Amino acid sequence: MKASTARKKPKRPLGPKGPNHPTAAPATPASRIQMLTGDPSFMTSFARGLAVIQAFSRTSAQPTIAFLSRETGLPRAAVHRCLYTLRRLGFVDSDDARHFYLRPSVLSLGHSYIYSMPLANAAQPILERVSSLLHESCSIAVLDGDDIVYVARSAVTRIMAVDLRVGSRLPVFCTSMGRVLLAHLPPNEVSACLQRFTLTRYTERTVTSPERLLRILRIVGRNGYALVDQELEVGLRSIAVPVRNPEGRVVAALNAGTHAQRVSIQEMHARFLPALRSVAQELALLLAPWAGFRNFSFEFREALGDGLGAATGP
Repeated sequence: MKASTARKKPKRPLGPKGPNHPTAAPATPASRIQMLTGDPSFMTSFARGLAVIQAFSRTSAQPTIAFLSRETGLPRAAVHRCLYTLRRLGFVDSDDARHFYLRPSVLSLGHSYIYSMPLANAAQPILERVSSLLHESCSIAVLDGDDIVYVARSAVTRIMAVDLRVGSRLPVFCTSMGRVLLAHLPPNEVSACLQRFTLTRYTERTVTSPERLLRILRIVGRNGYALVDQELEVGLRSIAVPVRNPEGRVVAALNAGTHAQRVSIQEMHARFLPALRSVAQELALLLAPWAGFRNFSFEFREALGDGLGAATGP
């Protein structure tokens, strides 16, 4: 299994075409950094270094300075200085001074969050148990900007074209866990998200209408679960439920994913949904010792949601 946690973009995205649907230039890490440079406490050089590190997740090959410059939107000279600094610190290396790769020490940056997160630490054995019961892969994710980020996962079978593991990212609007998390945000935050999202049509089934997506989110909030049928990838079907802390606040989402030809929607309602709800209640009890802590999912989104969360990876 590949170590990359990047989300692969579809080769031929299906989206609206024509003069009435212009394609906006995607925001780059450099453009987001530029928006924050007026803050006297903001460290531009540090932000650039993080952007360069995140750009490594967008290729399985060893990237060049030109590739990293193109992906981040940073000048080549700035990328060169970032790589030089990261190399001196032991986070990056190169065998030929042209192609670069991350060193194992970079894992400490992500593991610091995982190790400090009580849900991720407590969930793994429970995820493995429910995966064994359902014979399907199960995951837990939190919201980060326009993506969900996997914080725990038990993989039984590989059902997607991209490897999924802790740290992987997927779009929030067309995944079951993403819709569960969106549905439990305050209405003003939901509206802001729908205005901000780029609703890419990944398959013929992908919901790309903000109005229709809002109606779906209301149903998800009312029913307490989300089922997504082949909207992110053909053949992928998933169902998710919220995970609440002892105060009742939704802090994460739990899902099970399967192949559409193997498990029907009716079976997901009848067999998967009760099992996931039971596990979600068990996870809520496990979070009780941390009831006095601040909402770590909220902290995670606040810290990263408006920053450099552009690396891609239900």
